Amino acid sequence: MNFNIKKDQLTDPLYIAKELIRFPSETPRDEGALFFVEEILGLLGFKCFRMPSGDIKGVGKEALVNNLYAKTGKGRNLCFAGHTDVVPAGNKEKWVSAPYEAKVQEGMLIGRGAADMKGSIAAFIAAFARHHNDYNNTFGVSFLLTGDEEGPAKHGTKTMLPKLKEMGEIIDHCIVGEPTNPNTLGEMIKIGRRGSLHGTLIISGKEGHVAYPHKASNPLPVMSNFVSVLASLILDDGNEHFQPSNMEFISIDTGNTVSNVIPSKIEAKFNIRFNVLQSEDSLVKKIKNTIECISYDKASFSWDLETELSGHPFLTKPDSFIEIVASSIKNITGLEPELSTSGGTSDARFIKDICNVVEFGLVGKTMHQTDEAISVEDLESLTLIYYDIIKKYQEAHSEC
Repeated sequence: MNFNIKKDQLTDPLYIAKELIRFPSETPRDEGALFFVEEILGLLGFKCFRMPSGDIKGVGKEALVNNLYAKTGKGRNLCFAGHTDVVPAGNKEKWVSAPYEAKVQEGMLIGRGAADMKGSIAAFIAAFARHHNDYNNTFGVSFLLTGDEEGPAKHGTKTMLPKLKEMGEIIDHCIVGEPTNPNTLGEMIKIGRRGSLHGTLIISGKEGHVAYPHKASNPLPVMSNFVSVLASLILDDGNEHFQPSNMEFISIDTGNTVSNVIPSKIEAKFNIRFNVLQSEDSLVKKIKNTIECISYDKASFSWDLETELSGHPFLTKPDSFIEIVASSIKNITGLEPELSTSGGTSDARFIKDICNVVEFGLVGKTMHQTDEAISVEDLESLTLIYYDIIKKYQEAHSEC
């Protein structure tokens, strides 16, 4: 592919963001987004490594995912991590402009992925391009970009990290461009994330006719009691860096499609977002122990619990890199950013195993919504922040 990118466009985050948004890269489709990034980074002197994962021929159960690692320089390695995949645009008729048109209206760039997170990718690329003439090549800058973050994340960053290890690549510090700011650019850096545990509670009874309930064992009232008790559990009180862990039920379903049958089974799905005071084992044990203490007819009903961990909680230990990021944010915005662990999960949950990682990007108020948008002014300010981070990192970590 040849995108005919001009030299002066490399330093323009708005141009890059608009072009990226125009690729309808809904997970796991790439639609050329990463090839566009690869061409830009190649023009800036990066060596690019494609790292596809999944079913390459497209005939299996898993779709092919495009991933890209790009690196320039040597020595200490400052990495920017992100994803070019986006959530579906939904009902396109409800958008003020087409979701992949990337239109600017009243100072806002509108489009799916503008905030989450094609805007921040564009900003970091433009920031490095502006620094390019002063780049002394004695420290490394890299990009770790995936097309599978919004989905199952089975073939994205998680698959890239072992490949980097095989290549002998070491990342010293990483900044993930997630939209970390709730309302105003510069108000929040993420220095950790809560863990996420998915669960399904299954109660089995006995099917029967609704007119003869004595001949059946209806699992619905039992589940209602279970959910009531579990939902009121206090898991912990949180700590200095984390809010209390919370358990939220998200669906209860029997699969029953008729009105005169008592179902034989009911399932309740839940998710627990938990802090470093908990672990997968401690949570599963607490749930099981709680269920065992609930009164029900054990001769007529049985239960089962299925769980899946999608991420461990983590906290990045304070170091000079967090100070660099915070200082750059204050230089450009005048704000002292809050160091937070709030929100959902991100690919930082994988990256934290190989280096210190923080997250900082645009304002996320409209991410995943109809008319997702970012301020063009914020996009330029984020570019200046990233530029300042790169400059400070060079000053702190260049090898003579």
